[in-house]
Amino acid sequence: MEMSVIQINQHESAAIFKKTNLPVTLKFENVVYKIKPKNEGMCNSASNLDEEKIILKGITGIVFPGEILAMLGPSGSGKTTLLTGLGGRLSGRLAGSITYNGKPFTNAMKRYTGFVTQDDVLYPHLTVTETLVFTALLRLPKTLSHKEKVAHAEAVISQLGLTKCKDSIIGGPLLRGVSGGERKRVSIGQEMLINPSLLFLDEPTSGLDSTTAQKIVSTLWELVKGGRTIVMTIHQPSSRLFYMFHKVLLLSEGNPLYFGRGEDAMAYFSSIGFSPNVAMNPSDFLLDLANGVLDDPKEDQALIKQTLVTAFKTNLLDSVKEELQKVDDSQVHEKIQKGKFNQWSNTWWQQFSVLFRRGMKERKHESFSGLKIGQVLVVSVLCALLWWQSSDDIQDQIGLLFFYSSFWGFYPLFQAIFTFPQERMMLEKERSSGMYRLSSYFMSSTVGDLPMELVLPTIFVIITYWTTGLKPFATNFFSTLFTLLYGVLVAQGLGLALGAFVTNQKSATILGSVIMLSFTLVGGYYIRHVPSFVAWIKYVSITQYTYKLLIGSQFKAGETYPCGTNATCYVEDFPAIKSIGLGDKAVSIVALAIMLMGYRLLAYIALMRLGVTKK
Repeated sequence: MEMSVIQINQHESAAIFKKTNLPVTLKFENVVYKIKPKNEGMCNSASNLDEEKIILKGITGIVFPGEILAMLGPSGSGKTTLLTGLGGRLSGRLAGSITYNGKPFTNAMKRYTGFVTQDDVLYPHLTVTETLVFTALLRLPKTLSHKEKVAHAEAVISQLGLTKCKDSIIGGPLLRGVSGGERKRVSIGQEMLINPSLLFLDEPTSGLDSTTAQKIVSTLWELVKGGRTIVMTIHQPSSRLFYMFHKVLLLSEGNPLYFGRGEDAMAYFSSIGFSPNVAMNPSDFLLDLANGVLDDPKEDQALIKQTLVTAFKTNLLDSVKEELQKVDDSQVHEKIQKGKFNQWSNTWWQQFSVLFRRGMKERKHESFSGLKIGQVLVVSVLCALLWWQSSDDIQDQIGLLFFYSSFWGFYPLFQAIFTFPQERMMLEKERSSGMYRLSSYFMSSTVGDLPMELVLPTIFVIITYWTTGLKPFATNFFSTLFTLLYGVLVAQGLGLALGAFVTNQKSATILGSVIMLSFTLVGGYYIRHVPSFVAWIKYVSITQYTYKLLIGSQFKAGETYPCGTNATCYVEDFPAIKSIGLGDKAVSIVALAIMLMGYRLLAYIALMRLGVTKK
């Protein structure tokens, strides 16, 4: 009885692949894309900077439901640019008309669109099942239960032939996981979860052997039978793959050379005087033409390309435009017209909980790596040995507290700097798909990092506090511990902000080093009288405020220390303490609180630009 119920659920889940919910006719007419070259040196003249480079030079075509359009061309011909523009993800000056069932691209259309990038952006430590289940929980609508979403993910695994590797991790450059073909199918599966009506793929067979490439395209061939519209770029398909495409678009330097059925391509070029001397792969011959290469190497390549461009405009362009005019744009699906469209598939809390669980599974391998734990333990033991029972020397204890503030300013800063640069591609991919709100991602990342980032400094304090002779009272211990954790959170916030604004890891690391060194130098330990023209750095120094609170956690006004033979002095008169003072703790607490919130707010603002298409 249970087996029959499971089979029924799997049959219902697999039914999403049989037919699409919204057949989409994609039309693009006279698409032109221009960019301005970047100023990369002092030698660029003003005239060169004003000139625009034309990437796409008037591309026209149409793809109906149940068709696969393959875009061919050499590197730099504009294939990926056109695919990105058709997918609604291209920023910059895009001219021409691109419509989906007669309407421009909207958030409603994004819900029915899947986009598979050339690079498989996946979390390396998650298994195939975990990757697809988390994606299903984020992308499928909240009207489905948790079990139904998991069933959809399992149906995708079965449909794409991933059952054998479903419990294997994805892997990465330094971590062995699934094969390249399986990784590509996982990327396709992430998009198939939403049962897309329109699917874009950027070179899905790149780097794969012919057999694996055949499996990928055969999978797409099965998907297109359900009334889906599939557009893909492909570099050099085999003969078997070439004849599986319903339509082919050949590009050369942004110009269209052919648009039509793949099986008619060779006949068309023969009709205009271009035919191979020997039997060869049609795609190889088309790429040779796009490069302006024929059997005679002495022929002018630029002239051949221009001849092909002119032939396309003379022989094919009018018929393509006629095909566009025949389509009735008024027949737009009712699902897009009726009712209000909710931009997000799930509530904020659902997104937060799924992202939190996914982040914990992925980042625990890095946060609690043996290298990091070993580093902190070695430093802890070294501090314990250097400052062993130094309670009789107030200068040594002050030096220890300053090391607390400086080391735990640098360490969390550099850990946090790498957070967003490492996840930049993933964040851009998922936000451009409308998978979740930025706020839910940011909060889940911040909250998920708290236990991981606070455990190591806590271990450090436990080891060093009791061995170095600091005050053996619970009040002093917890005051020191919470002060240090407070400073760690602020330094982490600064690292997040730097990593979000400066996405280049090397540049962010250098900038972070300069900032923290400046904070350390004016922290009140190395120099007591800071010149007035740089004194402002003290008021934004994390190290200075943390150091002041740590001093206050160990010493109070009125306490004495031995300062000579049979002599005692007040701790507030000790030069290193007098320069920084034992009062105004509230000022330090408030200043750190402002920085704690301010740095994270800056990081959030910096991340808002990722994954958003600028029109």
